[in-house]
Amino acid sequence: MAVDILKPGLPGPQNSSQARNASNREIGFAVAVVLILTILFIPIPPFLIDIGLSFSVALSILILMVALWIQKPLEFSAFPTVLLLATMLRLSLNIATTRMILSQGHEGVNAAGHVIGGFSQFVMGGDFFIGIIVFVILITVNFLVITKGATRIAEVGARFTLDAIPGKQMAIDADLSAGLIDEKESQRRRKELEEESSFFGSMDGASKFVRGDAIAGLIITAVNVFGGIVIGITRYGMDASSAADVFTKLSVGDGLVSQIPALIVSLAAGLLVSKGGTRGAAQTAVLGQLGYYPKALSLAAGLMGILALLPGLPFLPFFCTGALMAFVAWTVPKKRRQEEEAAAAKKAAESQLAAEVEKDSVKESLKIVEIELVLGKQTAAHMMAKREELGRRVQKMRKRFASRYGFVVPEIKLSDDLTIEPKSYQIRIHGTTIAAQPLRLGEIMIVLGDAPGPDVPHDVTKEPAFGMRAAWVSESFASELKRQGFEPIDTLSIVLTHLSEVIRNNLAQLLSYKDMRTLLDRLESEYKRLIDEIIPTHMSYSGLQAVLKLLLAERVSIRNLNLILEAIAEIAPHVRRSEQIVEHVRMRMAQQICGDLLHNGKLSVLRLGNQWDLAFHQALKRDAKGDVVEFDIDPRLVEQFAGEATTVIRAKMDQGESFVLVSAPDARPYVRMMIERIFVNLPVLSHVEIARGVDIRPIGSIS
Repeated sequence: MAVDILKPGLPGPQNSSQARNASNREIGFAVAVVLILTILFIPIPPFLIDIGLSFSVALSILILMVALWIQKPLEFSAFPTVLLLATMLRLSLNIATTRMILSQGHEGVNAAGHVIGGFSQFVMGGDFFIGIIVFVILITVNFLVITKGATRIAEVGARFTLDAIPGKQMAIDADLSAGLIDEKESQRRRKELEEESSFFGSMDGASKFVRGDAIAGLIITAVNVFGGIVIGITRYGMDASSAADVFTKLSVGDGLVSQIPALIVSLAAGLLVSKGGTRGAAQTAVLGQLGYYPKALSLAAGLMGILALLPGLPFLPFFCTGALMAFVAWTVPKKRRQEEEAAAAKKAAESQLAAEVEKDSVKESLKIVEIELVLGKQTAAHMMAKREELGRRVQKMRKRFASRYGFVVPEIKLSDDLTIEPKSYQIRIHGTTIAAQPLRLGEIMIVLGDAPGPDVPHDVTKEPAFGMRAAWVSESFASELKRQGFEPIDTLSIVLTHLSEVIRNNLAQLLSYKDMRTLLDRLESEYKRLIDEIIPTHMSYSGLQAVLKLLLAERVSIRNLNLILEAIAEIAPHVRRSEQIVEHVRMRMAQQICGDLLHNGKLSVLRLGNQWDLAFHQALKRDAKGDVVEFDIDPRLVEQFAGEATTVIRAKMDQGESFVLVSAPDARPYVRMMIERIFVNLPVLSHVEIARGVDIRPIGSIS
């Protein structure tokens, strides 16, 4: 069995059929153009003239409808060619009718066909004076009004379009270089630009066709009238009045049949070139803009009402017009609101659909949430009734962080997870679980510290945020606990307090590069110039971010960003390491740091002690310039320091003291490095970071 296989590029049955159809259309179009030219030389019978004239009228109406409904002028880029062919068709038919009028006009009004005869009887009413007046008015409107205005618009449009080509090409190249568009889009825009310039240039010339057609119609009609009268009198023996009556009716009828399509095509040309940059069909552009201002419609309706009431003027026409305008003025805002609501609903539905699609996509799984509170199944069900309160308190917490530390922490995502313990929650930073804690739903927590437990059934535990000694108690004993002096804490407060502390301990991780640039963009112009002096001469934006992160890592607020930038500008030309820059910034921010750490107006200070001051000083290795390049300490001393520091600091904390640890300036970063592994929240200051005027209260030393 033989099977025909159609390979790409080879002519198959369908491709051959399409090629033949295209070829037939090309041949048919060429034959039609040749027929139009043939009419100029070969006489044609009246019934063919009738067909040609009716086709001319139909073609002009079709051109007008297309001009009304296109969205932009380039969609009818073939208009100049169509206009030329339509003009040539009318002129050919004019010549054919002239031949028939001059050769057979003595036979009567139907000598040149029934179309011309019908126009001469219907439009002129059998009176050639009426026909002459109507014809002259049509010529005037077409020649002096529509054609003249369309010609001027086409000239100016062509000039402006050609002048704007270099700028538009540069804009396309700039968008392509910036990556806003791809190569394919740039080629499409360039092609559209070329078509636009060619179109308006062609329209400038095509408008001359319309102008010449009007002049030719006037000349042909005059020739028909005077030539027909002369031929009727001299050749056919007609008297002057009969010849004038017959040939004038035929000539004017022929002129009307030609000028009505010419007027329609002129109107189409005027609509096309006057459309300009307006998008949409003509009715959308014109009626939409005229009806866009209800106040203007209301004022016009009121004026029509006044005219209707004036004595001597007809009431009904003005009243009906005013009522129509008032009705439109009332319905337009209502319709506009409905359209806006429908558009908003459609946009919301599309956004929701896009969000759902994106949520289920693989790319969505790659996104990392900066802060996430994950609830177990039963915990989520327990918190469901408190969702509104949870959202409100989280918002307040973010505002407190913004005012306290100088930047807005990321939004906190609340989700549930069936894989974790049902009665528990997790706090994740950048997708990593930082803290996890079980909850006792239906119970409350009280903080005990060193105090004995309450006189009610309870289970001793640790408070999750600070690790303090606490106890779980049933909610039914809440009033009894208050009577005994304890402060009950509900599960929501436990979760939010833990979340707040975790965020406070991870501020450095939460300050993104984007957040930093947002803070810098909000600065005054003077400090933006200061940034330009620092960056990139002495440091980069990432280096500035590193300095801010180091400050936040020790819970130093960056709200006073102006002072931080001034301090960086002082030290950046002399040092490169972010750690050295931070120490200088901390010294300049001493007033703020101490002010944030004051308790009851005093700064409680725990000194490092002479022994450990000497030990840390000896462990610092310096270069020839005196800068610290290495911290080399005996591991046994590290263990000894950790033990002694834990003993002293824990004792002070158990006493409820709020204090800071003070060391030498050059050793402070390394003391902090060892202390933070034992006591994360304990501030470590140097002697130069204690501001003048601060009331210091020594509480001991690690010695």
